Amino acid sequence: MTDTLLNHRAEGSASAPPLLLGPSLGTSYALWDTVAPELSAAHRVVRWDLPGHGGSAAGLIGAGATVGDLAELVLALADALGIERFAYAGVSLGGAVGLHLAVHHPRRVSSLAVICSSAHFNGAKPWEERAALVRREGLAGLAEGADARWFTPGFTVPRLVRDHREADPGAYAACCDALAAFDLRERLADISLPTLAVAGREDPATPPGHLREIADAVPGAALVEIPGASHLAPAQCPEAVLAALRTHFDGAAGRGTAVRREVLGDAHVDRAQARQTPFTARFQDFISRYAWGEIWTDPTLSRRERSMITLTALVAHGHYDELAMHVRAARRNGLTPEEIGAVLLQTAVYCGVPAANSAFATAQRVLAEDDG
Repeated sequence: MTDTLLNHRAEGSASAPPLLLGPSLGTSYALWDTVAPELSAAHRVVRWDLPGHGGSAAGLIGAGATVGDLAELVLALADALGIERFAYAGVSLGGAVGLHLAVHHPRRVSSLAVICSSAHFNGAKPWEERAALVRREGLAGLAEGADARWFTPGFTVPRLVRDHREADPGAYAACCDALAAFDLRERLADISLPTLAVAGREDPATPPGHLREIADAVPGAALVEIPGASHLAPAQCPEAVLAALRTHFDGAAGRGTAVRREVLGDAHVDRAQARQTPFTARFQDFISRYAWGEIWTDPTLSRRERSMITLTALVAHGHYDELAMHVRAARRNGLTPEEIGAVLLQTAVYCGVPAANSAFATAQRVLAEDDG
């Protein structure tokens, strides 16, 4: 913990596209425990703690704080980490920070996801009353009702409830001040970056109508509603939140992964993902996004035609391990063994007989294995 920077945790390759994750009031970056490691396969994920929460110093903000003050702390953290431009996702107060950044610092944010949040938080009075209560009595009593505010009946995350109880009352109250003063409804139409609004269908704090208001006002924004999710959707329904964020932030990579599975098979892709490390994550993302998400999805050529071209290129460069994989892919794409043989015979003319000889040996082994 430092007195000048928000406490944070970084995951994923330092060379991957940055993605900052913001928390809800009363929680720490543990809110993202299930989702962040998965996102780090394709991103440099940085999740941060609010002042006085988790490991962040309480003195980073004081009474009368604004969401803009919190946004400046996030930008200072990004600057300290050498991050100029980043994607951003935030829950509740963390989502409000994202909206402020999108309106007031659009050059810093590449895309935005606002989760169980709002462009306003039902007026100032409830938050002013909560701030006064916390300054007077502390957080123990308020933490007792956290499950009811955050989750559907019967669900809890003890770590997050403990974080709520252990937060600094003064900093928590200052965050309430920020929520009391926050209202960006008149500026939503100014947001020009790709935006996703994610609503928990059972959320009493920021019901789906709040997220619908954002999606309707921000040009081109998308809306996802998660059944069964209350206010802390990343903790309660992490798989659904992860799917929504991957679709929004990864786009072509998500489509590419689907095509890659169709062409190469689930077993191959599963093995590749199992072997992935932080060192190889960005390369795997590049393959999914560019090769499979843009080239293989281009309808100008059929998959049969793409398989024939790929077989020829692999023979020309002597990449016989890859050739074996793409012989199997060619069969999935509808080529018969006779057609594969005709392609390889063509390579004998234009790539050389020795190359074609090795290619025929590789293909014959693969076809025999598949027949067996």
